[in-house]
Amino acid sequence: MILTSTDSVEGHRVTEHLGIVSGEAILGANVFRDLFANIKDILGGRSGAYEKALKEARDTALQELQNEAADRGAHAVVAVDLDYEVIGQNGSMLMVSANGTAVRLG
Repeated sequence: MILTSTDSVEGHRVTEHLGIVSGEAILGANVFRDLFANIKDILGGRSGAYEKALKEARDTALQELQNEAADRGAHAVVAVDLDYEVIGQNGSMLMVSANGTAVRLG
């Protein structure tokens, strides 16, 4: 499955728009507590554990997006956008959402 942040796929023609598809992943409060408990992991202002958790959440959201597009018979998802939102009581969770338009290519 082709994923792109652009509105077209180079070398291909969009023949049908199949609608908006999305995927979400939520990091719970325990992730933040665990990450900040390991402050020693922070080197040069970056936390490898935190970055790994965000990458896993992003990958999960994109996989859900692809699964929904595949269920609709799409060849690609164009105009993919990733959003990161703090949600929950006292901002205790982080949601990563991926949205785009499922398309068939010719």
